[in-house]
Amino acid sequence: MTWREAFRRALYGADGFYMRERPSGHFRTSVGASPAFAAAVLRLLTRVDDDLGRPDPLDLVDVGSGDGALVTEVLRACEPGLARRLRVTAVDLSPRPEGLPEAVAWTPALPEEITGLVVANEWLDNVPLDVAEQTPEGPRLVLVDPGTGEERLDGPPEEPDLRWLERWWPLAATGLRAEIGRPRDEAWAGVISRLSRGVAVAADYAHPVDNRPPYGTLTGYRDGTWVPPIPDGSCDITAHVALDACAAAGERAGAISTTLTTQRRALRDLGVTGRRPPLSLASTDPGGYLRALTRASEDAELIDPAGLGGFGWLAQGRP
Repeated sequence: MTWREAFRRALYGADGFYMRERPSGHFRTSVGASPAFAAAVLRLLTRVDDDLGRPDPLDLVDVGSGDGALVTEVLRACEPGLARRLRVTAVDLSPRPEGLPEAVAWTPALPEEITGLVVANEWLDNVPLDVAEQTPEGPRLVLVDPGTGEERLDGPPEEPDLRWLERWWPLAATGLRAEIGRPRDEAWAGVISRLSRGVAVAADYAHPVDNRPPYGTLTGYRDGTWVPPIPDGSCDITAHVALDACAAAGERAGAISTTLTTQRRALRDLGVTGRRPPLSLASTDPGGYLRALTRASEDAELIDPAGLGGFGWLAQGRP
């Protein structure tokens, strides 16, 4: 079958990986790396709230919520006045986690209208897509056996996908591969089209049009370890995101402001510095020094340019 169909079944089919598993059990995300990520999201939410004139209700929508950890942490840290106006929605296809706060609505679909902040942290990389390979006759779809991962070439992609490849991932030589990101563009445009006022943020593994990986990025993860991306439902299947293409789709869907940067720059702007505490604190308050040092280490992981800090960070607003 096509990679897009195999990808979908492996993750979201009746016995798919994400219908049985939570991401935190298999790989480290920004939310799990440090409570500073949720604190930064709360700071951004507060900025958006002020910019919108403190609407009631104010939406916080977490797309691809996983185990609901992000919204749980934001609610825990939220000051009471904001919490009373906050309408929290976690969007995920998996069953509702046990112990999730009652204030969080758990749903498989986006709200029809959103006023506030949408966060899609490592969501787009799990939106299924097709794979194409360049041949002397032009791009051809790659088919995959979902049980073994073995591949063969099929016919050309559909015309909209060919146009997407030409614009966003041109294949210059035989044997080069591309992951056709049009479904992700459409998914992101669906977020922006539901945003009546506010900001939507996507943070994810990403690459720009002038530096696409020549053979793609399809990867499997299980139990914290890289595994071959065999779409049999036994592992996470992921591929990096063409966030620049998503940004263009968001603008077509009505976004009037766009910021495309790195997570390092975005989080530093939101107060995550990774700054170590002064050594003098070790003599006056050893316990406080160790706690501050631990926090600094966690924060540094979030903004490490060779790790989570290297994520792409797309923020788009209406109006």
